[in-house]
Amino acid sequence: EAVSGAQLIAQALRAQNIEYMFGIVGIPVTEIAVAAQAVGIKYVGMRNEQAACYAASAIGYLTGRPGVCLAVSGPGFLHTLGGMANATINCWPLIVIGGSSDRNQETMGAFQEFPQVEAGRLYNKLSVRPSCLEVIPAVIEKAVRTSMYGRPGSCYIDIPGDFVNLQVNKSSVKYVECCLPPPISVAEHSAVSKAASVIAFSKQPLLIIGKGAAYSHAENNIRKLVDLCGLPFLPTPMAKGVVPDNHPNCVAAARSTALQHADVIILLGARLNWILHFGLPPRYRQDVKVIQIDICAEELGNNVRPAATLLGDINAVTEQLLEEFNKRSWKYPSNSEWWQKLRGKIKNNEERSKELALQKSLPMNYYTVFHHIRELIPKDCILVSEGANTMDIGRTMLPNFYPRQRLDAGTFGTMGVGLGFAIAAAMVARDHTPGRRVVCIEGDSAFGFSGMEVETICRYNLPIVIIIVNNNGIYTGLDANSWEEMLKFGDPATCVPPVSLLPNAPYEKIMSAFGGKGYFVKTPEELQNALKASVTDNQTPSLINVMIDPQSERKKQEFPWLTRSSL
Repeated sequence: EAVSGAQLIAQALRAQNIEYMFGIVGIPVTEIAVAAQAVGIKYVGMRNEQAACYAASAIGYLTGRPGVCLAVSGPGFLHTLGGMANATINCWPLIVIGGSSDRNQETMGAFQEFPQVEAGRLYNKLSVRPSCLEVIPAVIEKAVRTSMYGRPGSCYIDIPGDFVNLQVNKSSVKYVECCLPPPISVAEHSAVSKAASVIAFSKQPLLIIGKGAAYSHAENNIRKLVDLCGLPFLPTPMAKGVVPDNHPNCVAAARSTALQHADVIILLGARLNWILHFGLPPRYRQDVKVIQIDICAEELGNNVRPAATLLGDINAVTEQLLEEFNKRSWKYPSNSEWWQKLRGKIKNNEERSKELALQKSLPMNYYTVFHHIRELIPKDCILVSEGANTMDIGRTMLPNFYPRQRLDAGTFGTMGVGLGFAIAAAMVARDHTPGRRVVCIEGDSAFGFSGMEVETICRYNLPIVIIIVNNNGIYTGLDANSWEEMLKFGDPATCVPPVSLLPNAPYEKIMSAFGGKGYFVKTPEELQNALKASVTDNQTPSLINVMIDPQSERKKQEFPWLTRSSL
């Protein structure tokens, strides 16, 4: 009995328990998508390969098993590079399958010919082309396994166009079973007891929870550790919710103070990169002791020489620490000077935010908008957020109570991820937690990167609530009057500020054009009404275009998180 290359690919993905494929079909990969649907894989056709690749990568983070991005050769493949790099830098598993030109036309200037396997090496843990149809299942198993084992990342599989419809006898195919779940490694015992001693002797400890902890499903053990030891903790943006943001030990509202004065820092699946200011002075004490817990040996010791290194799975190593502290019965005193200092700072910062949130002036500012969003969105919704001020202020104002329910620009600071991430989250929610909503909060500039995915959202009827916090530009914009004045000076290309976008752009009409509900909002009352209507209607996608003061910015030097890194 004969089987085609397309069928082999689809069956092999299904055998590896792959659930979702995102892509754009065309020569030579259309048959692969058709075959994938035939074996029960859900295929979502997107409007740009970049967004498709972002969506597939979010599946890996949300489920622990890679999503697949399917792209055509040449330009199609090249548009997936952003998603591959984003996945690898965020340490999320992903599979990209790219069609390539027929083998018998190599070097002849074939249609969309490009050295895809070589190009893929820079962005992926593995970049391979199967040598013949018979080995496709084995190559796919290796790619899926490699994407998940150790530190997760992206893997690329190149499929020559002539493989897709080529047939081979089933009996000659090397079929393989589903790969085993990633093995779980634990830290050496001496490192665990050393770490516990360093923590027990600390005067000003701080636990930093990274998205690696969220990925390893360590929430129950980390909550137990925080409660058992009474430690102050700080989540990185995507680790919000591993321990709920409203936990009394959360010091996110005193972030700078906590980092600057901690004498012992425990890193749980977080890296000392730009997001954490590299662990260096003046943001940290010169003599800070760092305890690093990470799945990747090469990460240990980056930027700061650690006091203890615990190599292993975050969840398993946290359990080791729990056992150690259960023996020691040590708890950090809640009445210490350190706690008083942190609580004072938290109170101070929260009051400043509240003051800004309750300002009655129009147009609204960011804080007012987020205040109303926080009051009205479901507590268990998945929050997708991108933008500059929108993402930064949203992170401090919108709490997360559950793990893996905040997706944002991440370690790579990637703009354009929002709608792809939201589509992936909505697919996973529909299948695994029906009724859970996805709320996607975008800056107006960030929305522009993949705004046409609104059509995809409407086509698959995903009840996503998109909220655009619209300040007519990147960082800041112009109001309609200033814009009109500006145009009198001549050609907009020479006189309009590079950060400006069209004032009062009616983005909500993109949603209503495709059958969803669009709202144009200028006042807190209109915002409340639009939010209530969108959250109540769990059948229809909606887009709320919220006009804010074009000059509204965050509180001064408040969130040093993002200074120069993103639009």
